[in-house]
Amino acid sequence: MRVSKEQAAKNRERILDAASRLMRERGISGMGVDALADAAGMTHGSMYSQFGSKERLVEEAVAHAVVGKEREIPDGFALGDYFSEYLSAGHRDKPGSGCPFAALCCEMPRQSGGVRERFTAGVRRMIGLLSARMASTLKPRQREEKALATAASLIGALVLARAVNDPKLSDDILRATRNQLGD
Repeated sequence: MRVSKEQAAKNRERILDAASRLMRERGISGMGVDALADAAGMTHGSMYSQFGSKERLVEEAVAHAVVGKEREIPDGFALGDYFSEYLSAGHRDKPGSGCPFAALCCEMPRQSGGVRERFTAGVRRMIGLLSARMASTLKPRQREEKALATAASLIGALVLARAVNDPKLSDDILRATRNQLGD
């Protein structure tokens, strides 16, 4: 039975939502087609008819996750508020709805050019968002440098805080990074 274009678009969105959440929770290699079909409430066939391959699905799911997180950032956000939210225990403990860069960065060197291209474009946009919020007294190149270092600090701190098995150390990593970025 054929589905309408409207239903096909809804199905596609449902698949991308499920894929972007699962890959952040389990990693790209840990996101099996069976689990994805179950999470999206779809069949394997409907997923392949939408995307053609898992590779294409991963490319689009990475872009979907990045754009979804960008939409959550309010216009005119204050950097201190952004740092506090990003480097919070809540963000650390919910990778499925969190930053796709922190969840997926360690897998990127093993991904295809298309997946890495989508990921890289998102990182560039994050740096641009941060740079736009940096002090206007800085020259453009200084703002960009500071934004690059800030993005690396945020993502690296979150990855490290998730990686250690000592809750106090994990909290300390987040706190210390928040404090350093606040300077």
